[in-house]
Amino acid sequence: MSTAMARVPDSLTGQIVTPGDRRYAQLRSTYTTSASPAAVLLPKTTAQVIDAIRYAREQRLPIAVRSGGHGFSGASSNNGGVVIDLSMLNRVQVLDERAGLVRVEAGARWANVAKTLAPYGLVISSGDHGGVGVGGLATGGGIGWLVRAHGLTIDRVRAVEVVLADGTLVRADAEHEPELFWLVRGAGAGAGIVVAFEIEAAEQRNVGVTQLVVEAHPDGRTIREWTSYLAQAPRELSAAAMVYAEGRSALLSITAVVAAESLRRARPAVEPLLAIGKVLEHRTDLLPYPTLVPTAHLHPNVGQQRGTTTNGLFTGLDEAGARAVMRAVTGPGRAVVQLRSLGGAINDVATDATAYPHRHQDFMVAASVFPPQGGAALDAAWRAVGARADGAYVNFESRPDPAAFARIYPGETGVRVRRLWKRYDPDGVFRPALLTGQPNRSGQPARSGQPARSGQPARSGQPARSGQPARSGQPHRRRR
Repeated sequence: MSTAMARVPDSLTGQIVTPGDRRYAQLRSTYTTSASPAAVLLPKTTAQVIDAIRYAREQRLPIAVRSGGHGFSGASSNNGGVVIDLSMLNRVQVLDERAGLVRVEAGARWANVAKTLAPYGLVISSGDHGGVGVGGLATGGGIGWLVRAHGLTIDRVRAVEVVLADGTLVRADAEHEPELFWLVRGAGAGAGIVVAFEIEAAEQRNVGVTQLVVEAHPDGRTIREWTSYLAQAPRELSAAAMVYAEGRSALLSITAVVAAESLRRARPAVEPLLAIGKVLEHRTDLLPYPTLVPTAHLHPNVGQQRGTTTNGLFTGLDEAGARAVMRAVTGPGRAVVQLRSLGGAINDVATDATAYPHRHQDFMVAASVFPPQGGAALDAAWRAVGARADGAYVNFESRPDPAAFARIYPGETGVRVRRLWKRYDPDGVFRPALLTGQPNRSGQPARSGQPARSGQPARSGQPARSGQPARSGQPHRRRR
């Protein structure tokens, strides 16, 4: 490594971290995966990102790109390769307050975005954890607390600045490089490194937040009632629910967020949720939006939440499907299952408008298992649920491979994604494991593109008793 370090460009002097550096321990891994890269580069500017790509390519080593490191697949680090860490490229700037146009750099975290925009009365619907990086989420989709009211994060992106694998900097929007602009909204991992986004924020200061725990009936009726209501609820309401085993029974822990500035407007939207099962805990508060993605989430990622996750998108759920969800939770696999609301503003967008084509589904189901259980246990728990799925979301998949690609980018979308990945990265520098089945963290030649699918990992936890929203992030095991 000392020979390689000698070739580091002058612009990156002091911004390369190797195993002997005291900073290495906090930069080597992701939230879900421990890793041992040969070097981590920390560019502060777009020009330094260009230099970092050129330097990394010269090393002929696997390249991973990281914005936040929260991605389920762990693809924002690797073993023996080079990591381009964008955490110092983190500026948030309001370009046009009246139009709500905001420029956000890819290494910013959503907690900082929310805090910066709050004085302007603006929000960007992002993930549900403040520690998630902008880059991975805003190239994969963005299913967050305001998704039914304001759409996916990618639906509000108006322009991007992308560094391609050859070091070319390109600005893409609806009129300039429209194919690249289409690609990075949903399939950015194989295009290059998106260093900045221009996003149209929405006006919002406060939100109604209801947190409740209800008993989940083993026959699935509670799940069905949740999904049925969310499919036709006012679009101001977005919700996430965690289904988990509790002894011999199961509980449904719900966080429901209403894009409303008063409790008087928020309460009617969540009232039907109180009737889906026996309520064990319940509270409703009016909170500033940044409370949902607090700066308390800004922790280093050191492989602290290992697990394996997969997901499916659904339009409705029949009795057999709801029972399958309950069996996944209470059966031998003891998976933790999440339900995430879709629909609303998401489905206003045309299927072919972005590389995220899933514009008719009502909700997402994601399942996770944790060590010592692994992929085999997840597959057994998920099989009956997954057989009913109609698509999948890239940011909630731990095991990217060609089979996952087919679910995430079906049909003509997949054909177009493959073609454009090849056009913009002909040498496969950022080729995602979705094409190869070889996650780059293993040190295999597969390269990672836009960071880690830092997609909005979700942990719709237990309702907080302090009036704070449940801690969100990677799905986690309930501990007693």
